[in-house]
Amino acid sequence: MHLAKRIINVAPSATLAVSNLTKQMKARGEDVIDLSIGQPDFKTPEHIEQAAIQAIHDNLTSFYTPAVGILPLREAIADHIEAQTKVRYDPKQIVVTTGAKFALYALFQVLMDPGEEVLIPIPGWVSYVEQVRLAGATPRPVLAKSHFKVTVDELEAQRTPKTRALIINSPQNPTGAVYTRQELTLIGNWALKHDILVVADDIYRDLIYNGASYTSMIEIDPQVTANTVLISGVSKSYAMTGWRVGFMAGPEKIINAVATMLSHATGNVTAVAQYAALAAFRDDQTPVESMRQAFEERLNAVYDRLVQLPGFTLEDKPQGAFYLFPNVRRAAQLTNYGSVDDFISSLLEETGVALVPGRAFGMPEHARLSYANDMDSLMTALDRIAAFVGNN
Repeated sequence: MHLAKRIINVAPSATLAVSNLTKQMKARGEDVIDLSIGQPDFKTPEHIEQAAIQAIHDNLTSFYTPAVGILPLREAIADHIEAQTKVRYDPKQIVVTTGAKFALYALFQVLMDPGEEVLIPIPGWVSYVEQVRLAGATPRPVLAKSHFKVTVDELEAQRTPKTRALIINSPQNPTGAVYTRQELTLIGNWALKHDILVVADDIYRDLIYNGASYTSMIEIDPQVTANTVLISGVSKSYAMTGWRVGFMAGPEKIINAVATMLSHATGNVTAVAQYAALAAFRDDQTPVESMRQAFEERLNAVYDRLVQLPGFTLEDKPQGAFYLFPNVRRAAQLTNYGSVDDFISSLLEETGVALVPGRAFGMPEHARLSYANDMDSLMTALDRIAAFVGNN
């Protein structure tokens, strides 16, 4: 049976593949600690769930909404962005999407033509490369040689006349690295000079630790803001991964194009999820801070243990998100495995600890560990890894 070339050339999500495998192992009754999945282990705050239930009772969720999202939600998003960044978007510059992932997908669909290129810093989230390919364009990886963050010189070395866009993810998946204001200023002005649109994936912006400061690309100056599309959502900050609500804010011309695309693709985001997201942005924000504090405590405990593991190397302590991305090449060598992939596979098979191979993020000598898990499980997982390396 014939399949389109655009899907044949796309690799399945490595993170979801590991997550699905761990679920199968758990279903068989195996003792698995899943450190592969990128989602908070907290439940959605009660007041958000109750808002969704109330919206159903008020008969607000039975019918189509505008494809771009209900106006109160877009207004709430605009207020939320302004409160965090002092940048004001008109609701007409905002579109609500089925998760931040689909916001990125829709953006590349309306932005890119075949042969055009998107600069993607490496390491980077697994879906960036594949989404660009699905748009018929060419992903152009840019290896970050220091601290997991690309520089203007590294970007310039990869720029061609076909370069149309650049993705900046801060805090970053898979490393937790956070770009400084100075670093973003240099990158933002470089992109502006070369007419390259910046895609600012800020989905982890509320998860910043140990007093680190955070700046979004849209805060640099008005010209850079006008040359940037902001991507975010409720999944990470409000423990709402299952609700699938993301958003995009940016130049009205791009937002209108995405709205047209959505009208033929998904239509509106599920209505009840929109009212839940409205409560997330409008109401009590203390659960966000409580979750951030819990992640910070875990980061500090896990990092201290991780860097003591034989063969595990991590130059910088992450400042955001909920991932650690150590180099484990030496650990693979110490345990007589030919590759990091084999090491991680055997680790799961023999100890039940699931990590994601760094190859999925463009750096095959590394592994991603998520500390979005309870402290006892995290410490047990580290004990198992230590024993695995020591016993082999």
